[in-house]
Amino acid sequence: MKRSVKILWRVFGGCLLLFVLILLCANFGVFGKMPSLQKLENPEADLASEVYSVDGKLMGKYYAENRSEVKYNEISPNVIHALVATEDVRFEEHSGIDAKAIARAVFTLGLQGGGSTITQQLAKMMLKQGHGNIVTRSIQKLKEWIVAVKLERNFTKEEIITLYLNRAAWGSNYGIRNASRTYFQKEPKDLNITESAVLVGMLKGFIYDPVRHPEKAFARKNTVIDQMKVASYLTEAEADKLKKDTIDISKYRKLDEDMGIAPYFRMVLGDKLRDWCKTHKNPKAGENYDLYRDGLHIYTTINSVMQQYAEESVEQHMPVIQKKLNYLLKYNGDKMWKDHENIIEAAMRMSERWKNMKEDGISEDVIRKSFDVTTPMKVFAWNKSHDIDTVMTPHDSIRYQKQLLQTSFVAMDPRTGEVKCWVGGIDFKWFKFDHVTAERQVGSTFKPLLYTLAVQDAGYTPDTYIPGGPLTLGGKTISTAGGAMTYCLAKSLNGAAWHLMGTIGPKRTVEFARQCGIKAPLQPYPSLALGAAEIPMLEMLRAYTMFPNKGYNTEPLMITRIEDKDGNLLQQFTSETKQVISEADAYTMVRMMKEVVLSGTARSLNNYNIPADKAGKTGTTNDNTDGWFIGYTPELLAGTWVGCDDPFLRIYTGTSGGNEMALPKWGYFMNKVYGSSKLGYGKMPKFIEPVQLMNNTLYSDENMNRYAMQGDTAHNQNDQGSGNADDYATPDDNNTEIANPSTTEDVKQTPKKTEEKKEVKPSATTSPALDEKNKKPATKTEKPKDDGGY
Repeated sequence: MKRSVKILWRVFGGCLLLFVLILLCANFGVFGKMPSLQKLENPEADLASEVYSVDGKLMGKYYAENRSEVKYNEISPNVIHALVATEDVRFEEHSGIDAKAIARAVFTLGLQGGGSTITQQLAKMMLKQGHGNIVTRSIQKLKEWIVAVKLERNFTKEEIITLYLNRAAWGSNYGIRNASRTYFQKEPKDLNITESAVLVGMLKGFIYDPVRHPEKAFARKNTVIDQMKVASYLTEAEADKLKKDTIDISKYRKLDEDMGIAPYFRMVLGDKLRDWCKTHKNPKAGENYDLYRDGLHIYTTINSVMQQYAEESVEQHMPVIQKKLNYLLKYNGDKMWKDHENIIEAAMRMSERWKNMKEDGISEDVIRKSFDVTTPMKVFAWNKSHDIDTVMTPHDSIRYQKQLLQTSFVAMDPRTGEVKCWVGGIDFKWFKFDHVTAERQVGSTFKPLLYTLAVQDAGYTPDTYIPGGPLTLGGKTISTAGGAMTYCLAKSLNGAAWHLMGTIGPKRTVEFARQCGIKAPLQPYPSLALGAAEIPMLEMLRAYTMFPNKGYNTEPLMITRIEDKDGNLLQQFTSETKQVISEADAYTMVRMMKEVVLSGTARSLNNYNIPADKAGKTGTTNDNTDGWFIGYTPELLAGTWVGCDDPFLRIYTGTSGGNEMALPKWGYFMNKVYGSSKLGYGKMPKFIEPVQLMNNTLYSDENMNRYAMQGDTAHNQNDQGSGNADDYATPDDNNTEIANPSTTEDVKQTPKKTEEKKEVKPSATTSPALDEKNKKPATKTEKPKDDGGY
């Protein structure tokens, strides 16, 4: 053998040995950590956790990478064929590395396609490689080859292609399922050939996105179809016909947190789920579950149809009441904003504009002046798109946004506690703050709790007379008309609530509120009687469940179960229920609260064609800062609130408070719910009377209607609001005793109702001013100062 040939063989052998050595080094992690055999056998991808409605709709996701897995049989063969024909036509023949493809790529410098197989591309995804100089990429290629061979040894071809399609990225969407849903609103198994070709074509690069680059996407789609013809998946005639198909992007829906079903609900739910993950471990990983990576399936109580109705009702009513506020702001805006410029200053300092300019070293005076320069911008508006292009100063835009009325709306099943819909604001894209969980002054919606105590602890009945006249508690004097208890609740007389607080006492009231599930801070002041406390909507709804639920208090329920990515049950959830009042007392309150709707402050609700019994309570705070309505039918409980984020902005004239500000949304919603054949409400149109009260004339419709009309004077429908705690009482140094002239301590025992009934009631035909025989206080000829409290 010639010397030159020997040298050539030695060089070849040395190179081969070096190559093998490099492969061994790569395999053992010298050039970077390699996945273990166990990791390869059990590949884990970061999976988005998915949230579902009770009727099976995908509401949204929590994710680090927006990824959802599918199985091989859940992927259309059109996708498989398009992928194999385009990326790896010999996929079924090779064992992870295609020598022919590598040789072709080397000799043509990649002009006729790359040399990576589908398995190699999967390996690259698993190793999270793909960037770097020629040396780095060469080492990465070796690692990809090694992993590709291992994958071929451990997985079938079907499993490899499924892993690939579940990991591939379509922009910010990971996995064929998310891509299919985003671009075509379909599951992967339903994709046709054209749609499959479009999605496979996008794997070459995001420049083939049909939304942003329709012409390039069309050309790339046709390239994929040509490849499918070459691979014999399509005939020439089929390919020619398909190449003429246009790409339909009308169904494109970007997946983000601003979209999807009930975004405010999902935001609040996310906090609860993160807390759940902190206390529950994934047995496979030995670590706590990760909401953003473990692919949990969360099944909620939200009904997508009812959620839509709730949002439609907000859309229907809020522009009307906003228009009224805008009219008042036009003439009184400067008066409202007087002494509140610090609110805008604080918002300016929190803005990105301020922070960015501050980081650039610009002085605060210059930054502040920049907020007075007119700028083109987009702001929220009550139109179809919920935005409008305009020109205004950043200062004025802050003021504009703060003058927008916000709202909350929640409906729930009072028996199971299942929350059916949740609206936390007027638009999640623009306003991320959730008002369902926010604490706002509740006004007269608190009064039913006080009336319940009067029934339970003091033995009052619907016809019990509550005297009018001046009444002083904690240094605050209220002059009011009197009347039957049903009348006082229906007309929301502040003086009657003031009287009941004097009988029951603030401490007992706070204690009962706690039993009803109210956890918000409550000071034991007499002002609780008028609803001066700030309580979240969800806690108020829980307190109200005892009325339609026969005395049982039910915790609102948001989730029914959580499953892992494989569908294994991790936890089921049920609502906590406890009896807080008797069934008879609950029904007594239901009958009185029905009169609020039939003849009282909520009587406008009768205009909404809701074919079921309705009961509830309006609520308004001082100068109509907050408007509330919480009501229920025998099957459904719902509450709504309206107000500006900053309480000094208010509709302070010419409105009837919660009746006008909040109640219409409730009416629109219930009208839609009871009119829907899909939902099935209306099977229980009447409140069920307890057996022990049947045939009791006290609760007959005729008598209840008479009690509701039985007051000392015509009622003034204007609401004076609830006031503030500081207006009424100052506790002593130990913060335990309240100045209370009506009683020196809270009621400790329940008087017998038979004794209470001995009290003489005012005649429906006798003027209270002439009723000296029955010792009724005569009413003044002037209007009572406190009538109202909606």
